[in-house]
Amino acid sequence: MVEKFLKRSSWTDIVISIIFVLFGALLIAKPNETVGAISIILGILFIAMGVLKLVEYYTADTKEDWLLTVALISVVLGIVILFASDAILSVFRVIVGIWIIATGIMDLQTTLVWKEVKSPYWTAAVALSMVMMLAGIIILVNQNILFTTMGIIIVIYGILDIIDRFIFMKKISNYMKKD
Repeated sequence: MVEKFLKRSSWTDIVISIIFVLFGALLIAKPNETVGAISIILGILFIAMGVLKLVEYYTADTKEDWLLTVALISVVLGIVILFASDAILSVFRVIVGIWIIATGIMDLQTTLVWKEVKSPYWTAAVALSMVMMLAGIIILVNQNILFTTMGIIIVIYGILDIIDRFIFMKKISNYMKKD
């Protein structure tokens, strides 16, 4: 039951990371055109993440309150972003930076569990988590970061998160088979 929940959660996170990779690629390929559409894309992105987390919450065997909270906050934030695009564009960098840092912190917490179960993957996962947090910090502290550079960082984050999720799913499957 726990394995099923963790795998479902990981697949949801992989879909979210793929969305981030596509968004980052769009920033790299067409930065000027993308800047005008950032609030719409970001609003839809947060609404999609919220809906995916809501589906995950309602289809899970055990109800995790934090999952419902994240889902509702994401949907509300997405709606606010869609309707307050001018104000949101100025804080876009901050939102993305915080999201990437938070994901890196959550992944770091997961890797600490891997260390306890003596997983050979934990050092790679720690490194990936640290790189994700560093990418988020770079986005936060560099006010003059170009959208193309930000797109590159977002793509790297998305790819690292996808790799991290696959490692996690492989490890949880191996761990559950031992029991």
